[in-house]
Order: sequence, then structure tokens, then C-alpha cells
Amino acid sequence: MSGLDNMACEPCRKGAVALSGEEVAQLLQEIPGWEVESLEGVPRLGRTFTFPDFRSALDFTLSVGELAELEGHHPRLVTEWGRVRVEWWTHSVGGLHRNDFIMAARTSTLAA
Repeated sequence: MSGLDNMACEPCRKGAVALSGEEVAQLLQEIPGWEVESLEGVPRLGRTFTFPDFRSALDFTLSVGELAELEGHHPRLVTEWGRVRVEWWTHSVGGLHRNDFIMAARTSTLAA
């Protein structure tokens, strides 16, 4: 994994802006398996993780939730039997911030 998974999120300061397309493309290379998608015109990082059963998926969901609480940065989580969809974006910038890539990398580490 990249060095992103060892980083902590930084508070988004007033006036923070979303990453440029070039910055997104560069950081995306550091988090294999993640993709950028747009929902209602807002880009977000998304990935679906698979598990052998519901309990494993639920345990992973809870681990991601604990990580989110520690960092004060919260994803969209959809838990189903054997799979969890995780989506990261930063509401205050209306798109992607470096924090989203950090949290995506840390999420991947939890799943490993």
C-alpha cells in the first residue's frame, strides 16, 4: 500500500478546495481497486469489498465506522450479505480532498 495509509486526515480549513483532476488521477494510482464516480455531480471514491458471509461484512463495516469516528471523516457505507460498498468524499469542498484518499488507503488496509 502507499504511504497514504499511514497518514492522518487534516482538518479542512475554511476556503479548502477540491483536488484538481490531475491531482485526483495521481493519487488514484496509490489506491488500487478504488474508482472515481459521480453522484449528483459530486465526485467520490468508491470500492466494493467482498467477504465470505454477512458477519465478516458487518465486522468490516464496524471497523470502517470506528476509523471514521477517530478521524472525524465519515463515508457512505452499504452493507449487504458478503459485501460492503464504501464511498469517500468531502462534503465541505463538494468533491474529493486528500483526506478522502487517505481514508480510502486506510480502508483498504483494514480489509487486507
